[in-house]
Order: sequence, then C-alpha cells, then structure tokens
Amino acid sequence: MSRIRTSRTRLVGAAATVVLAAFSLTACKDGTGTVEDGAPVPSGSSTSSASASAPTTPKGSTSSTTPTASTDRSGPSEASSSDARPAPEGSTQAAGGADSGKPVTCEGSNTKTVAEPLPRPVNHMLLTVTNTGGKPCYLYGYPAVRFGEAQSVPRADEDSKPQAVVTLKQGESGYASVKLSAADDSGSGGHKVKSLTVYFQGPSGQESVGAGAHPSLPADGTYVDDTLEVTYWQQSMDDAINW
Repeated sequence: MSRIRTSRTRLVGAAATVVLAAFSLTACKDGTGTVEDGAPVPSGSSTSSASASAPTTPKGSTSSTTPTASTDRSGPSEASSSDARPAPEGSTQAAGGADSGKPVTCEGSNTKTVAEPLPRPVNHMLLTVTNTGGKPCYLYGYPAVRFGEAQSVPRADEDSKPQAVVTLKQGESGYASVKLSAADDSGSGGHKVKSLTVYFQGPSGQESVGAGAHPSLPADGTYVDDTLEVTYWQQSMDDAINW
C-alpha cells in the first residue's frame, strides 16, 4: 500500500515540474517573440544592437543635445580676409598706383621724331613725332628746334596755334613744319648745318621737358638762315604743311 502512495507522489511531483516549466516559458515570452520586463535579453538580439548604437552623453555633460559652435563669428570670415590681401605687384589696384591710361607729356624717351624736307612749300621741313610709349601723350606747344650750334630757338607762327592740345595715342603721330630759309633769299646769315635737336615743351609752354630728340639730316647738310620759323604741333599733316 505504501508503494502505491509513493508512486503517486512521484507522479504528481513530475507533473508539477512540467507545469512549472511551462509557466516559466510563458512568463519569458508573450507568444509574439517580445521579451517581457525583467526577462533576460538573449545574446545577439536586435534590442542589444540598438542599445549599443545609441549616442551616449559625455561624462559631466548637462545635456545630450548641446549645440555645436556657431559659424557666425563677429570677426572677418575667411572670404573677407582673402579680399583684404594686397594686390599682386604690378596690379593697377595697388595702393597709389596710377591709371595706366592717363596721358603723359610727349618727349624724346616716349616718341620717335623724323625730319624730312618738303617739296612744297619750298625751303620747308616736316617734323613727324610718333608715340612709341605705352600711354597716350600730350604734344604741348611747338617744337623748340636747335640746328647745329645755334644758341637760340626760332620763333613760332602764332597763327598756327591749334584750339586744343595735340594728343597722341600709342602709335599715332603729330606734325609741325619748319621754314628753313626765305624763298626770295631775303634772309641773312645763311649756312648749312648737319645736326638737329628737337626739345619738347611742358604744359606751361615756358620750359622744355624730358629728353630731346635727334632726327637725322641729309648727309650734305641743311641750309638755314635767320628767317627760321616753326608751326605749333598739329594733329594732322595737312594742317602742318598748310602754314
């Protein structure tokens, strides 16, 4: 009789163990695969990887959403700093630099002067001055010519004075004619010369500026007398030879 009771007791215990195991499984999962609160998280689950990828607040920080440093600074930005860099050497923007197109005074160093005899009027010579510089130049007044070793320059025909200053762009030419001697031999002190220097005037017309020019004359010389006279510089050749 005692053996029967013992077998029943063992059977009941085994059944209770099965029930408890099933209850434990039910407590761990809700049947949908979701882990209940307090249950251990299985290794490799998606919940574990999500927790690992979440940003953590640095130790000592008061907020996990602290804004980054603003790029709106009160000082000059990098772009404005580059704008303030000095212009390259030779640039027209350099401080105090002159305008490359501003005219200068025509003189020997920025021009080329040629002297040629004219068939008409007789005993006349044409002076041609060409701008060979990099800027426009003003051809002021009239040529102050010196033939040979003369100590003075000849007078200018005031009637030939133009209304505006002759301006030569690069490569352009201005003109003046020179009366060398009287056509009727009324002049005195006639002689031949083999050299000529042309001096250029400044804005006031009372002084010579820059270097003089030394156009060549015919090898046998040029005859001049005391009736020497020049015209003012002209913008066109026709105006120069018509005086």
